[in-house]
Amino acid sequence: MKKIKKSRSSTKSTSSTTTTTSTTTTTTSSTTTRPTTITRNSIIPQPPSGMSDDNFALTGEQYLAKYNIITYLEDSVQQLLEHRDQNPKVVPARFFFEYFTSVRDGNHTMFREFSFIRSTPHNRASFVVLFWKCFRQIGRKGDLLSIQEYNSLVRLLCPDFPFKLVQKTARIVLIDDALDCLISFSDFVYAFQIQFYYEEFLEKTYEIYQSQLQALNSPRDPVIVPTSGEDEVKVHQNPHLPSDGVDSMHFFRSVYPLLGRSEFSTPPDSSLREILFGVPRISFYGFLMAIAKSDSINSHIGRLPERSQLLEGLDIDFSAFTLRCRKPPKVSRLAHIEVPKK
Repeated sequence: MKKIKKSRSSTKSTSSTTTTTSTTTTTTSSTTTRPTTITRNSIIPQPPSGMSDDNFALTGEQYLAKYNIITYLEDSVQQLLEHRDQNPKVVPARFFFEYFTSVRDGNHTMFREFSFIRSTPHNRASFVVLFWKCFRQIGRKGDLLSIQEYNSLVRLLCPDFPFKLVQKTARIVLIDDALDCLISFSDFVYAFQIQFYYEEFLEKTYEIYQSQLQALNSPRDPVIVPTSGEDEVKVHQNPHLPSDGVDSMHFFRSVYPLLGRSEFSTPPDSSLREILFGVPRISFYGFLMAIAKSDSINSHIGRLPERSQLLEGLDIDFSAFTLRCRKPPKVSRLAHIEVPKK
């Protein structure tokens, strides 16, 4: 009987020792590797700045179309083939890396043809920023330039840039009767951004404005309102002149279907509400001026700084850029200027 008791006690002590050992092991493991809480953010990579969670809901085709990926792929291959003729030792992987780095940084539009600069919203905004960085010393000096002088500056970066767009930019700042006047650098840059980035939208809104203005100018039958007298009538006619513009609310309702279309860039509807809901009537010149001066629209494009910071920062060193362009396989070197054939 004593031996049985002894074995039971030894078994009990052994089990307690095992329990203690397992407890110690658990404690040690808990102190060394604590269990982590798995969340959605730890599994799904977060989008980079400038991208929204909506991008992850897009299909592959929708994503490629939204960011014009095919355009850049085709252009990169074309640039590689052209550059390979001049430099057979070019490394394609290195070339594509530098090309898309340049696209990401917005340095890919210098000396490129107008058709490429105009092909995507990113290219348009990048070209405006490039113009601002290259020539903001003009604004620091307080110089005022004419339309022709601004056109010359733009063509230093894009030789085939059409003068018509520069002229339309001037019409945002100046009225038609004063196109010979000089323009400040800051006014031109913000107007240039609106005209170039929203070119198709402004054309559509101008057509809408002209149709409403034409309807306002068209002769209408007078509205006869009966009065107390049997033979007395009162004729009501539109008291507004064409120079007063059009009704702001009616103009907004006509413009609203254009917003958010995928064919071209449009301002946010909240900014247009802020502009058009604050005045009873508006002219197209006033509409353009309000868009160009809108801080919310400038923030929506997201490339130019605020007006108070427009003239800050370092200027571009063109000499260093020129030397860098001569070293293959830099992408900026591929932004060649096409010389017309004689």
